[in-house]
Amino acid sequence: MAGRKANRSRRSRRPSKRASRSRRRLWRPVFALIVLAALVLGAYSIHLARVVRVKFEGKRWAVPAQIYARPLDLYAGAAVGADQLQAELRFLGYRQVRSASGPAQWSRNGSRFVVHTRPFAFWDGDEPAQSVVITAGAGAIESIRADAGGAVDLMRLEPALVGSIYPSNDEDRVLVRRGDLPQHLVDGLLAVEDRRFFEHAGVDLRGIARAVWTNLRAGRTVQGGSTLTQQLVKNFILTSERSVWRKVNEALMALIVDARYSKDEILEAYANEIFLGQDGQRAIHGFGLGAFFYFNRPVSELDLHETALLVALVKGASYYNPRRNPERALERRNLVIDQMASLGMIGGDEAAQAKRQPLGVSARGSVNSHRVPAFVDLVRRQLRRDYREEDLTSEGLRIFTTLDPWVQRQAAVALDDRLSRIEKARKLKTGSLQGAVVVASVQQGEIQAVVGDRDAGYAGFNRALDAVRPIGSLVKPAIYLTALMQPQRYTLTTLVHDVEVDLRLAGGQRWRPKNYDKSTNGDVPLHEALARSLNLATVNLGLDLGVGAVADTLRALGVARDIDPYPSLFLGALSLSPLEVTQVYQTLAAGGFRSPLRAIRAVLDAEQHPLQRYPLTVAEAADARAVYLLDRNLVEVTQSGTAAALQRLLPAGLQVAGKTGTTNDLRDSWFAGFSGDRVAAVWVGLDDNTPTGLTGSQGALPVWADLMRGIDNQPLQLQPPGGVEYHWIDPAGRLAAEGCAEAVAFPFISGSQPTELSDCAAARAAEDNKESGGFWRGLFN
Repeated sequence: MAGRKANRSRRSRRPSKRASRSRRRLWRPVFALIVLAALVLGAYSIHLARVVRVKFEGKRWAVPAQIYARPLDLYAGAAVGADQLQAELRFLGYRQVRSASGPAQWSRNGSRFVVHTRPFAFWDGDEPAQSVVITAGAGAIESIRADAGGAVDLMRLEPALVGSIYPSNDEDRVLVRRGDLPQHLVDGLLAVEDRRFFEHAGVDLRGIARAVWTNLRAGRTVQGGSTLTQQLVKNFILTSERSVWRKVNEALMALIVDARYSKDEILEAYANEIFLGQDGQRAIHGFGLGAFFYFNRPVSELDLHETALLVALVKGASYYNPRRNPERALERRNLVIDQMASLGMIGGDEAAQAKRQPLGVSARGSVNSHRVPAFVDLVRRQLRRDYREEDLTSEGLRIFTTLDPWVQRQAAVALDDRLSRIEKARKLKTGSLQGAVVVASVQQGEIQAVVGDRDAGYAGFNRALDAVRPIGSLVKPAIYLTALMQPQRYTLTTLVHDVEVDLRLAGGQRWRPKNYDKSTNGDVPLHEALARSLNLATVNLGLDLGVGAVADTLRALGVARDIDPYPSLFLGALSLSPLEVTQVYQTLAAGGFRSPLRAIRAVLDAEQHPLQRYPLTVAEAADARAVYLLDRNLVEVTQSGTAAALQRLLPAGLQVAGKTGTTNDLRDSWFAGFSGDRVAAVWVGLDDNTPTGLTGSQGALPVWADLMRGIDNQPLQLQPPGGVEYHWIDPAGRLAAEGCAEAVAFPFISGSQPTELSDCAAARAAEDNKESGGFWRGLFN
């Protein structure tokens, strides 16, 4: 009986078949939903994995092209004085220390420099790091010795990074490898952002719990729970949208990233992606660029207190901006150092020493086009001839240019200082005058400096390239060269008519040009007409030659724009930029051989492979004999003509050639000229095109002189080419002889010299004939 009751009791506890079927029916949709959710989650995860893979394994960033100045070759005898060497080292971002002991450091004791260089990969090979002792005098290197003792015949300082060509999203970065990151930077990052980075799988549940508890206790959000991997996903793949769905995506992607890639790969990506500040419109991304922007050095050279500041900026680059909020930045930097010490990453003494250091940020970031914006602008324009814009902004090209930082600095200082002095002397509004300067090498046509604004660091209107203004008397050498290329008609001593001109132009207008002083001079020698810049003599000469012939000469000299065929061309009714003027005068300086001005030497891809070289090209533009005669005449301009002021402004013995230029109503002041190895053009004026009251000799010429006095120059030593010979000429233009009163030696294309003898020369010839005849009579008697 008891057994039956027990069986009945067990049967009563069993679910009925009907109840079981009911429960199975209930669980089926739930199970189906779970399976469906798993399938959806799996499919979505596959989609996210594909997004992650495309982003991480494709081209991760649009890496800007980097633009470098020229390297500096150093050897005993190089024309680099102590002041220039010091300026070059500072421009490179090398640190001056009491005792140089590491890369990119230097010390100075009088003329003795101890320099530790950086290694650098040039387009023609690698330059290793080395430690040298350089003795530099006032104007040249006296000796270079290795720190170990031996003499160094030749060394190169690496070129300074002067700009980048970044993409339309205005992001800029310098990519770094994981191995380039100092360990104390990585430690600091982990200490304050993700101390369990090497332990979690992309999402740190313990970290999230700790952050929630900390925030609850504080009553506000004081700590985040995102890992470095999550931060990378948010910045690199997702948007900054605040939503639950975005956080879910962030967590899923972080898990995927952690599963697919190594911790070092994740750290490297993070180090190149993190936002560290704003430079105008340009966003500073990554520790590589951040190191240059704040400290003017590569990240691998930073000290503990400097890397701690970069880590501090991760939390909020604007809020902790060390240039605007130094106290806030210092507090955050020291917190990073304290966190590292509390985790045993650094010792207490090391932490205390680091916290005693100042922030040490530079006054302004160095790796940007604000250093030389006008030159970088020119480089971009020349690159666009050969490369697509997307290649320049995304492929990490390395552009090696012709920029000479010392010449650039002297040009910028000369322009701003001289304009300030002119404004003060003439009681003009401070800052009203503007100007532009272009400097190039004579033989290679390499552009060494471009200044497009008196504030050379202002990246605005580039007057050196875009201020297309009438050039005034700068056009005259082309007219006189056209004449001298016809030696059967014109020589330097040919008389030209400086008389009034009255032309009826198309439309019935009359053109009556005047000399600057409103006078006329009758017949004057051709060389004097150019030296004194006589308008009427030039117009009469031009009319005799023809507008077309002069226009052809200008084109041969390098003018590429259209030239209006009107007689006003003879007085400078031709508008050119300072860069175009420099091209014309480079051809004259090079003896009639035109080398297209270039700002680029070589282009390398991101893997250091040469893509393109920009070799020197030379074309014969004009008869070298005629150009020699003209250049002698342009030397006369600087010695006794309209540019004679250079004799007191330049160092004794520095012979130069050049020409002043002034336009109607004194609106534009120009000077263009050359020494033995440099050619430069200067424009001074007002942006609104109102008169400045300055002639070429009063405005542009002093700027040119200040520039040339501040840089090394070879005196102009003109050597006559074959087919040119010198003859003594009297004031009347007749052949004279050495020793005849007022006789001057002039160069002539062979056979073009005068045939009429001066009285002195005739008397000398008669005497010579008499002596010659007496000799022969005595011989035969």
